[in-house]
Amino acid sequence: MYQSDNVANRIKTLAKSRNISIKKLLEDVGLGFNTMSNMKTSMPKADNLARIADYLNCSVDYLLGRTDKQEVNK
Repeated sequence: MYQSDNVANRIKTLAKSRNISIKKLLEDVGLGFNTMSNMKTSMPKADNLARIADYLNCSVDYLLGRTDKQEVNK
């Protein structure tokens, strides 16, 4: 089972490692700043998760914790 707070932590960690602020990430993908706070209690919509993964150039599976490989399958 996927934990929304784990997804939020992976997003934060990956963004930080790429020197991208959460505020900038959310602005660039067109999401509100409360999106990250909401992830602590509820899973993000699939399309929002896909936009974040595309922006961070990682797979949705990585954000969900299904794999530790960040690479996007092509």
